[in-house]
Amino acid sequence: MPLKKIWIAVLFPLVLSCKGSGPASLSETSLGGTAIGTTYTIKYLDSEKRSFEKDIDSLIASVNASLSTYVPGSAISRINRGDTTVVVDAYFKEVFQKSKQFYRETQGFFDPTVGPLVNAWGFGPNMSNTPPDASEIRQLLTLVGFDKVQLYKDRVQKQFPEIYLDFNAIGKGYLIDVIGRMFEQHQIEHYMIEIGGEIRARGLNKQQKVWRIAIENPHPDGSRSFATVLPLADASMATSGNYRKYREDEQGRKYVHTIHPMTGHARPSNLLSVSVIAHSDCADVDAYATAFMAMGLEATRTFLAAHPELKAFLIYTDAAGNLATYHSENLMD
Repeated sequence: MPLKKIWIAVLFPLVLSCKGSGPASLSETSLGGTAIGTTYTIKYLDSEKRSFEKDIDSLIASVNASLSTYVPGSAISRINRGDTTVVVDAYFKEVFQKSKQFYRETQGFFDPTVGPLVNAWGFGPNMSNTPPDASEIRQLLTLVGFDKVQLYKDRVQKQFPEIYLDFNAIGKGYLIDVIGRMFEQHQIEHYMIEIGGEIRARGLNKQQKVWRIAIENPHPDGSRSFATVLPLADASMATSGNYRKYREDEQGRKYVHTIHPMTGHARPSNLLSVSVIAHSDCADVDAYATAFMAMGLEATRTFLAAHPELKAFLIYTDAAGNLATYHSENLMD
């Protein structure tokens, strides 16, 4: 974070409202702006009509100071430069521990150490215009593997000094959770937080209806149509995709921002986008969505069958090259 855009962010969900009469005792506040390199929309209901803009700005600054690879003086930037004296804060520790969990659960498909490969393919803060060759990829893969990094007495220990940490794949979701927890500490029961397409929703909207989210079809030309509309009842949703966030080399070959952590390659697959929903933190579904894009369609379907706590909506191209969708059986439950 900030999450610098290459082309434009994928699958920006839209928050839909329903007609009806809202509770007279609650006033709705809507906030919008930019944060961590993308846009945000926040809605909340509060009988006291309180303003939380300064609180939100403070939280964004604090999370950036801990976890942003785009802030030179952040804790993670200093660690990536080899500073072994950095004592990490609670934000860093929670994201680190969550990342360990999802690294293990996804058998390495979610891996915050793919940073050197992300940079080499031109999608990180140290952008490169020349794709890496096979030799460079092999060399960089020796630095990949979150099992090569440990947290000991609030300090990061790396097996190799060159290992580069990048929590951007979980960062938007985590910032959303931090803001959501702040709301709940102030007894805000009804809210929706969206940052760059990731969403956490609690309670009901102004019309006393469950928040509903529209997912866009993948149109590389920027035109808009909706694949589906989903309810988001006390849940979080994250979407990841490659159909807009890509680069091309001089021969016109596409390579995408989702890096396969085992092969080091950035070639697109038939899986165009993944939206994951769960009654959990937004950071959690953010991590799963990233992992599923790296896994591909069939491996993701297998993973979902073994994890009924997750709901998912997938958009892919079939054998004939046509747009197709798949959703978990529990999606509308």
